[in-house]
Amino acid sequence: MIKITVDNNVYEVEKGITLEEIAKKYGKSPDGGEIVLAYRNGHLCELFKTVEEDAQISFVTTKSKVGSATYKRSMILLMMKAARDVAKRTGISGRIRVLFSLSKGLYCEFKNSGVNVTEQLLKDIEEQMKELVKLNIPIEKKTYPSYDLINRFERQGRMDKVELFKYRRASNTNAYILDGFEDYYYGFMVPSTGYLKYFALFKYEKGFVLQMPTRTEPTKVPEFVPQNKLFSVLKQSDDWGVMLGMDTVGGLNDTIASGQINDMMLVQEALQEKNIAKIAEQIKREDKKFVLIAGPSSSGKTSFSHRLSIQLKAMGLNPHPIALDNYFVERKYTPRDEFGNYDFECIEAVDVKQFNDDMVRLLNGETVPMPTFDFIEGKREYKGNVMQIKEHDVLVIEGIHGLNPKMSERLPDESKFKIYISALTQLNVDEHNRIATTDGRLIRRIVRDARTRGHSAAKTIAMWDSVRRGEEHYIFPYQEEADAMFNSALIYELSVIKPHVEPLLFAIPRDSDEYQEAKRLLKFLDYFLGISSENIPNNSILREFVGGSCFPV
Repeated sequence: MIKITVDNNVYEVEKGITLEEIAKKYGKSPDGGEIVLAYRNGHLCELFKTVEEDAQISFVTTKSKVGSATYKRSMILLMMKAARDVAKRTGISGRIRVLFSLSKGLYCEFKNSGVNVTEQLLKDIEEQMKELVKLNIPIEKKTYPSYDLINRFERQGRMDKVELFKYRRASNTNAYILDGFEDYYYGFMVPSTGYLKYFALFKYEKGFVLQMPTRTEPTKVPEFVPQNKLFSVLKQSDDWGVMLGMDTVGGLNDTIASGQINDMMLVQEALQEKNIAKIAEQIKREDKKFVLIAGPSSSGKTSFSHRLSIQLKAMGLNPHPIALDNYFVERKYTPRDEFGNYDFECIEAVDVKQFNDDMVRLLNGETVPMPTFDFIEGKREYKGNVMQIKEHDVLVIEGIHGLNPKMSERLPDESKFKIYISALTQLNVDEHNRIATTDGRLIRRIVRDARTRGHSAAKTIAMWDSVRRGEEHYIFPYQEEADAMFNSALIYELSVIKPHVEPLLFAIPRDSDEYQEAKRLLKFLDYFLGISSENIPNNSILREFVGGSCFPV
């Protein structure tokens, strides 16, 4: 017998008991979510793991970031297995590619374009998924020599995984097996299919969306809401990656290893410049006076606004940059969040009335004194900077609330052009393992915060959840109202950022609350071959993060 401590209670249990058994007997969800993982003496573990000596045990639920990701990852395996079962019965061929996040779920397509995705096909797959959940089949984990797994996947024609493993240093690799279906996944899994009760499939465009619960409501499948503009940008990026053979990390690594990456970097930068020029042409054609740019943290809004301004100048317009941050209310009037901290993300932290007053006066041809905000003193100042807009002038306004109708409520709609910008990662680890857009932005921010603000990686990670909550409340609900969307992600960027961010993540001590997240990111970055930043153009959006930009960022 051994002793375990759970929630400050000590229990005597048999040596070799699984964490799943402990969770069922003694586990209590601290937040109302469902238990899917556990910490054993401070180490994150899957629930099939056993306890062989006295231990401190705590549990991880689907309301946590890592627990929610575990649920969704396991759900993909369930869907893949069910789809294979249905394919065998119906005679369809072609594997499923998990492409990108959409409407609280994942947009997927069959790799074989000849597969007609019908409501009946999705119903059959969904029913098979439910049957597998009902049977509560174990999800097994098996460790193979890496070369053996490469050979197994090569025989199955799954070349995305063959390319991925070709660049891995690890001599052994784990695979997960569900009722004979074997696959590789980046991260932990739930112990059996019975944990995967909440999901739905929705037909959309040429594929479908696997809709899953959110962290805030882990037992409820949210309504599917089409996001047509966002989908169009994401699909365009994916198609471009497929065309170049760089839709997965293995494809990117092949390009680097073959010495072709410098040309590919220039092609990617040229594509972004082309898209910026198209947006500038649309602004001029529609004779807009106010260009409102918004997007989540680390999207490259500042660099984008400068590059857009250059394109507008090339078309004979005279752009003037305005930062919404200069319209913050004085610090003493800034609202506080539920933890008592200043909430700089909410729209009430901005003087909406003053901004609208100034913009209306400018539209009427008046000369208007423009503010600057002293972030150290927390006060707005006027230093003699005045503005008057004339016939060819355009105001390029950047800030997180730019798309919120309340922010520019007194300006006529016909004078406004709204742009949503985000780093919408088009690269996946392989056909079944997504690279979350939020991971790409977090890595960008860790590097920039360390370079420009002297922040540790631990500090940036610690505040990331708060940043994400602000985005969910104040940015994402308005993204479909944009007149144009711009994807600032560069297909090669994680290989460039890797040498910059790894030392910062390694510096996080093991006893830090942020250690597990740092460990996860380091494992993720291990898939990438690193490359130098010396050949990145100095006007690249990536320069805003790694340094060397020609813009004041």
